[in-house]
Amino acid sequence: MNKLVGVVGVLVVGLSVATPSASAQDDELSTLKARKLASPFLARVTWHLDYDLALADAARSGRLIFAYFTRSYAP
Repeated sequence: MNKLVGVVGVLVVGLSVATPSASAQDDELSTLKARKLASPFLARVTWHLDYDLALADAARSGRLIFAYFTRSYAP
């Protein structure tokens, strides 16, 4: 059985806002974000990208919240 069943995941991944002059950099940042989201440890539980939704889910189910914060890859 999955050891993380009792955890509500909150995933906070930042990505810089796109600007027309930085499209190559934005493509690189999007690739880095996609690679991070494809990490095996992120597939072990269902992650919420909305903190309020995660709080509500944790309260409803009686589970703890595990939050994972990552850098934005912005310069």
